[in-house]
Amino acid sequence: MTTAIIQARMSSSRLPGKVLMPILGKPMIIHQLERLSRSKRIEKIIVATSTDQSDDILAGALTSSGYEVHRGPLDDVLFRYLQVIDAVDAEDYVRITADCPLIDHQVVDLVIERHLNSGSDYTSNTLQRTYPRGLDVEIFKKSVLQKLINFNLSVEEREHVTMGIYNRPEMFSLHGVEQFPSQGHHRWTVDTKADFDFVTLVYEAIYEKNHNFLQEDILSLLRDKPEMVHFEDSTI
Repeated sequence: MTTAIIQARMSSSRLPGKVLMPILGKPMIIHQLERLSRSKRIEKIIVATSTDQSDDILAGALTSSGYEVHRGPLDDVLFRYLQVIDAVDAEDYVRITADCPLIDHQVVDLVIERHLNSGSDYTSNTLQRTYPRGLDVEIFKKSVLQKLINFNLSVEEREHVTMGIYNRPEMFSLHGVEQFPSQGHHRWTVDTKADFDFVTLVYEAIYEKNHNFLQEDILSLLRDKPEMVHFEDSTI
């Protein structure tokens, strides 16, 4: 069984409360979860948020919408993940952050398929960026994440969960998924108000006609309306 863990919190430093900001009247994270639920390879989705009071409203919104929520430490996200995987009977876990409301379930399924076929410890489409930022998918073996707890990890590695894996290629087998031509110059994640405005424009242009729009549908829109293109900025 493959389980997806979506990490989310209200206390984003650059755009606080972004996960519940509405797009076409629906919280951004609910759009993302609906898109992810179309995956044919994911059998369970868990949102991992914190026990901090600031996340009470997020946990309530998710639970009332029928999504499973786990709450753990605010700052030690790795431990939050370990709590989830210790409670779930799965061998492989997908990690996706809650700032990706344009996530493409077909890309998710491709990365999962490549991971299972390769037998790697860790597989991602971010090791060499050829997908837009915001279509990021990582998948790792349960046993690998459990090994990390025995290492002397940095604060950053505990915050970014999988960094401790791909920072140690001599210890873990890594597999990268790429696409050609590269679309890595696009920025489809939400860290700033400008990012959120771009994503909102995409939904306004496509969603009513096609709730299940994919990467190619967005690229087609941007080819028709090049003034909308939101480029990746390495300084962000």
